[in-house]
Amino acid sequence: MRPQLPPIPLEARTPLPLPFYLTPVSAGFPSPAEDYLDQALDLNDLCITHPAATFYVRASGESMRDAGIQSGDILVVDRAEEARPGRIVIAAVDGELTVKRLKHMDGRLFLAPENDAYKPIEIRPESSFEIWGVVTFVIHRT
Repeated sequence: MRPQLPPIPLEARTPLPLPFYLTPVSAGFPSPAEDYLDQALDLNDLCITHPAATFYVRASGESMRDAGIQSGDILVVDRAEEARPGRIVIAAVDGELTVKRLKHMDGRLFLAPENDAYKPIEIRPESSFEIWGVVTFVIHRT
């Protein structure tokens, strides 16, 4: 049975390009600012390759913490991307939605968490399993 979480399709909206500074910001020691503004950036252009196949979903829980996904983050999910092993996917398993890394191990398919406190989910032939899309970006509030 498919979970009852309807994807929210993106709507065509007015582009919102914002200033984009080309000078990187040091996460280590401060460096002199160079005031170098070269272009505008619209996050839709950066984050969305296939608008008709993209939706957002909010992450819940801590199983993907070590992949940089925290509870409350917004995930950008692209249904047109190929769900290959190694990619982070949104999947429905036995009626429950989850976000995990897709892995093949010893000829078996797993949805693997990125937190040692959680165990991988093996996808068995009798499992109800469907990949909803590939997570392409994580929007995290600081």
